[in-house]
Amino acid sequence: MAFLKLTFSKNKRDKLAQVLWILNWVSVVTGILLFSMGLFLKVEINKRVELMAERDIQYVPNMLIAVGLIACAINFLGGKICYDCVDTTKFLRWKLILLPYIMCTFFFTFCVLVGALMCYSMHGELEESLNLGLTEAIRFYKDTDTPGRCFLKRTVDLLQIEFKCCGNNDYKDWFQIQWISNRYLDMSKKDVLDRLRSNVRGKYLMDGVPFSCCNINSPRPCIQQQISNNSAHFNYEHQTEELNLWMKGCRQALLEYYTHIVQSIGLTVLITWLFELSVLTGVRYLQTSLENGLRQGDLNSESDGWLLENGLMETARINLNIMKNIGKCNQIDTANNGDPNIDVPSSSIAH
Repeated sequence: MAFLKLTFSKNKRDKLAQVLWILNWVSVVTGILLFSMGLFLKVEINKRVELMAERDIQYVPNMLIAVGLIACAINFLGGKICYDCVDTTKFLRWKLILLPYIMCTFFFTFCVLVGALMCYSMHGELEESLNLGLTEAIRFYKDTDTPGRCFLKRTVDLLQIEFKCCGNNDYKDWFQIQWISNRYLDMSKKDVLDRLRSNVRGKYLMDGVPFSCCNINSPRPCIQQQISNNSAHFNYEHQTEELNLWMKGCRQALLEYYTHIVQSIGLTVLITWLFELSVLTGVRYLQTSLENGLRQGDLNSESDGWLLENGLMETARINLNIMKNIGKCNQIDTANNGDPNIDVPSSSIAH
């Protein structure tokens, strides 16, 4: 028994074709939207690529760009097919193309669903990429004279100012690295030399942060150095001076920013998938009802349309048997070592 069978009159088929023509053109617009969102996400990632480790996170925007372009092409063709299906003579030209078109469109809608799921699964890889990338960027903050790293200081400072964040996890990350270049250290001062000698790696570490960590909402001038030394500043208690520096780490700030973008895109792609699935369903009904009308010998008469010619279980069983038969045809007779003449009598071979 056919799955989700409906009966269509000539008038209903024509109306369905006209509606599908309009919906396919709407789908062309959604394809442009998918392409635009993929391009936007790619640009946003590339803006801060210096702060990300080399992880394969570009696959999501690349997937959206490709799906968007394919959507435009497929739905443009679908609109043309549906428009011509109103005319009986024009339908006959598309008859052999309709089923392959539906199969390609079904695969495409599956790719749209995969694209939506990829948006939601991007969080983990994005977090790891930001964690490693920000750690490296902060570590090379002082290398303003090194080719390839000379712009990292400016990039990190702008990041901390724009996103109101400090360090990778928090401001204490700056305590664990030397972020001031040796060229700006006065080696004639004893406290500088003592600080360098006290570290086994000869690093100049201190409880200070760059100016870009300063919270502009602080009621007092920003305290950047000797942050954990209460006696170094008047009327100061670093445990309670939360407004002095940005408390949020830049990894969390960037992750929240990108997660909001990606989840918004994922929701849009998911809605697009549902829309494309509804259009595909309509095209399938149009194709089966027209073909059934053709079998009856009169395309102006009523005919049945369905999603599947057989029930779900029967369709699955038929496809499974087809796959099994294909597998059997590809098997090599190992017992005969694949020799086609093994069972042929020797006299026949001689002749």
